Amino acid sequence: MKFDRDHLKVYFILGSQNVRQADPLMVLEQALQGGITCFQFREKGDGAKTGLAKIRLAQEMQELCRAYQVPFFINDDVDLAIQIDADGIHVGQEDQAIEVIRKKVSSKMKIGLSVTSVSEALEAERLDVDYIGVGPIRMTTTKEDAKQPIGLAGLTEIRKAVPQLPIVAIGGIDIEHVSAIKTAGADGIAVISAISSADNPMLATNALVKSLENV
Repeated sequence: MKFDRDHLKVYFILGSQNVRQADPLMVLEQALQGGITCFQFREKGDGAKTGLAKIRLAQEMQELCRAYQVPFFINDDVDLAIQIDADGIHVGQEDQAIEVIRKKVSSKMKIGLSVTSVSEALEAERLDVDYIGVGPIRMTTTKEDAKQPIGLAGLTEIRKAVPQLPIVAIGGIDIEHVSAIKTAGADGIAVISAISSADNPMLATNALVKSLENV
């Protein structure tokens, strides 16, 4: 699947641990119906599935994304991404090095990298990743290992440093933050709880989509 910066507009991240009281497949399908433009399977943390159960859930989510023609990324687990032929892999600064990953995966697999500073963004550009996830923009309780927020000022600095590199902003983002984040230079927003914790994930997604269109 061809991937470009438009796919970063509403980037949904989800694992079963994020929706313990709901079916993650149902939440994902509602988000797809609402208009998400990219999806990342992030099965990590307390209560996350492992082994065959993790593989099975990844495959089921991948099938849903394919049905809606939405790119399917996997967080960190390079072997799983290769095994099920995911559209891409997203890693953090402490995960496997980009050079190592690139030797393992096919040339068509896209690579995203989390960055929190200008220096990391410049290095990501040198490594020729397909996009960077910039943040956290605000405080977030979804990730146990989240770093200190860089705010809109940090996002603006990174955009100025790498004007051509696709950016998706992440971390504590809700609908009221969309306009300012887009103005600061992000191509889109990555969210977990803004969709997964909503009473109606489809309506919540659609509201995010519309808010981005109005910026």
